[in-house]
Amino acid sequence: MRFKRMTAVEMLPARVHAAIRAQEDQTERLIGWIQLAVLATFAVLYAVSPKTDGAHDTFRPVPWVLGLYFLFTGLRLVLAHRISLPGWFLVLSIAIDMGLLFGLIWSFHLQYEQPASFYLKAPTLLYVFIFIALRALRFEARFVLTAGLVASAGWLALVVYVVTIDPTDTMITRNYVEYLTDNAVLLGAEFDKILSILVVTAILAVAIRRGRLLLVRSVAEGLAARELSRFFAPEVARRIAAADRPIGAGAGEAHDAAILNLDLRGFTKLAETLPPDAVMETLGDYQARMLPAIQRHGGSVDKFLGDGIMATFGAAAPSATYAADALRAMDALMEEADRWTAERASAGRPAPAVNGALSTGRVVFGAVGDSSRLEYTVIGAAVNLAAKLEKHNKRLGVRALATASAYDLARAQGYAPPVPPRRLPAQAVDGLGEPLDLVVLTG
Repeated sequence: MRFKRMTAVEMLPARVHAAIRAQEDQTERLIGWIQLAVLATFAVLYAVSPKTDGAHDTFRPVPWVLGLYFLFTGLRLVLAHRISLPGWFLVLSIAIDMGLLFGLIWSFHLQYEQPASFYLKAPTLLYVFIFIALRALRFEARFVLTAGLVASAGWLALVVYVVTIDPTDTMITRNYVEYLTDNAVLLGAEFDKILSILVVTAILAVAIRRGRLLLVRSVAEGLAARELSRFFAPEVARRIAAADRPIGAGAGEAHDAAILNLDLRGFTKLAETLPPDAVMETLGDYQARMLPAIQRHGGSVDKFLGDGIMATFGAAAPSATYAADALRAMDALMEEADRWTAERASAGRPAPAVNGALSTGRVVFGAVGDSSRLEYTVIGAAVNLAAKLEKHNKRLGVRALATASAYDLARAQGYAPPVPPRRLPAQAVDGLGEPLDLVVLTG
């Protein structure tokens, strides 16, 4: 049994294909508007051009062609805003575009009452390159190639028409001067036009082929970056996405930072009495209310520890006001926590209290793990201290604590407390060898 080898593009996840398709649909709408602009240009040029074909006063093909093309382009634009245009419709659109152009060029010898060879010198042929370039906007080489091949075939058909319309006079010449000054046909010149169309088409197709690979990679990396921001703090996601070389364990940076810990008091025992869905609903609701307040004040969520949240200020992205930002975030978190517990209690749902603690100090921010599993984290005495202070809340019967040094630093950085906090004399904190000066932020 033979298996088809999938290309890199085919191996992309469905969401990436959907994003690329959305880009293509947007491009088709842009192409439709440009086609309308080209149509308007044709109409204006026809309106201001002299009409000398008196023998054809009863029927002029150009207005009919322009009218039908306007209807088709309008239909195409409406469909492009409503659905994803199928490939066969795009090929049909290319054929109609070229048919319009060559139909206009063909009509010139009627309009100016000249032999058919007259239209071969019309500069309107240059519009061919506009129609080919339009297809390049979609970043699909097949449509560029289709446009170029249809254009080449169309011009060849016009040349064949000229040399066969009158069997007694093919109008062919080998004299370049005669070609330029008369209605004679120089086959070499017409060959050059067709060759130019084909060469430009080939160059565009190669460029579009390479450009599409870059487009696919860009879309994939853009989606990956957005997905990363759901699993990492935005600052960390930007670091990963913008890294110049692969990230490895062992690289770190030292920064002065604030560490903020949150926890649901008594949640472990509460979870033992709740159904699994209720446990996860409570956690999800709590995290959804807390995270915006952290991020709004410049914090980065380092990790979720069950019902705990650890956030950093100034670690992932250095800041001159990290302590002040962390204290402002704590104030906002406690206010939001009060609203959250009140709303849940009034609705008869579990409403555990939220504790918080904050410390500052020198920390190391970097990646840990191995080549198969990496995680960005912060390491330092301030991290351990914040965790210990969060547990010390219960011992003191308060909800939010900070070290006195963190509070004083925040004041120096511009923090203004909503209400004066309560300073505590040196406290013995479990796990610390020496007493510590603390500030009660929320009782």
